[in-house]
Amino acid sequence: MIENRRKFLKKSAGVLAGAGVVSGFISKYSTGFATASTEKPVAEKGIRWGMVIDMRKCVDGCVKCIDVCHVTHNVPEFDNPKDEIKWIWKSDYAKVFPSKSQQFVSAETKQKPFLTMCNHCADPPCVMACPTGATFKRKDGIVEMDFHRCIGCRFCMAACPYGSRSFNWRDPRPAIEDITQEYPTREKGVVEKCNFCSERLAKGQQPACVEACPEKVLTFGNLYDKKTEIRQILKDNPTIQRKPELGTNPSVFYIT
Repeated sequence: MIENRRKFLKKSAGVLAGAGVVSGFISKYSTGFATASTEKPVAEKGIRWGMVIDMRKCVDGCVKCIDVCHVTHNVPEFDNPKDEIKWIWKSDYAKVFPSKSQQFVSAETKQKPFLTMCNHCADPPCVMACPTGATFKRKDGIVEMDFHRCIGCRFCMAACPYGSRSFNWRDPRPAIEDITQEYPTREKGVVEKCNFCSERLAKGQQPACVEACPEKVLTFGNLYDKKTEIRQILKDNPTIQRKPELGTNPSVFYIT
């Protein structure tokens, strides 16, 4: 009886600790309290990977970037929204930029599906919320997932203000037509998301979505290198980010 009570108290303490983490996130990142922040300057020799999505070039109906990403990373194809797993997808302008004024936005922009993925934030709330370190930020700015350390608590999903994470409610392997041997498959009860193709970057390659896009909608590079193409694009074009008021400092920029 005493032993059972001890086990119960131990489990309760763990749940309360987790709740405290999520509560801390909510107070910091809720739109009512958080304000946009400025990232601390870093040395020019540093690396922070980022992406620019030029929606002026994106063709409606084209999903080549999505297809190649999902094939490359063994993303399963389920037949219902509840079980859907997505690393990169398209969504309406109003859903992608809910905090932007919707007044006087052109009909073309409102109706155009916008590419969406993990923002690889400089200050990622998902990392703070994860109790096991399964999601972590690398030195090059990529917010990565360690599938083996994920316990399926989904705190990171609750913390992510962009809805960029998916949870495997079912075993994903039966829903993969052709398994790619170069990237690991996941298990039931594991969270996953875009990783900026970190496994390809290690080989000196560009992300698969960038290479596959025929219209060159996606530009990927080091945000801390002034000589890169991505920095030149950011210099020459006005861009917007998703929910900048939260102060997460996304590494994905949009040209609308």
